[in-house]
Amino acid sequence: MGFVKEFRDFALKGNVFDLAVGVIIGAAFGKIVTSLIENLLNPVIGLAAKVSFAEMYVMLSRGEKFAPGMKYSDAKSAGAALGYGQFVTDVINFLILAFVVFLMVKMFNRMRKRFEEQKPPPAPAGPTPEQKLLTEIRDLLAAKR
Repeated sequence: MGFVKEFRDFALKGNVFDLAVGVIIGAAFGKIVTSLIENLLNPVIGLAAKVSFAEMYVMLSRGEKFAPGMKYSDAKSAGAALGYGQFVTDVINFLILAFVVFLMVKMFNRMRKRFEEQKPPPAPAGPTPEQKLLTEIRDLLAAKR
């Protein structure tokens, strides 16, 4: 029973729950960024560069199965083909993703800093020296009456 209780205590801690929420939100954010990259940015980059990186490859063997201008998927299924274009695409996707995450973190830090600046300063723990002096004066005046 000690193992089960220990596992329950671990699983129900706030940190584990926060981590689970973070993973779920991270997965959803990943889908959004992937969609941004694949559906919006890559077509624009491909149009500007007038190149489809995904179709770039080098044939590692020659033969009847290979024809000039063959698509990478056909060349790959026909035999040995080194698809460096997909690697280039993945590197570009990574750089875009890293840039988007950088912008998000920068925006988050700016908002957090702005929020912390708006908080009123914490009240002092005890009375200030001026308050102590005023209290003494008040007490002296009350005693003279």
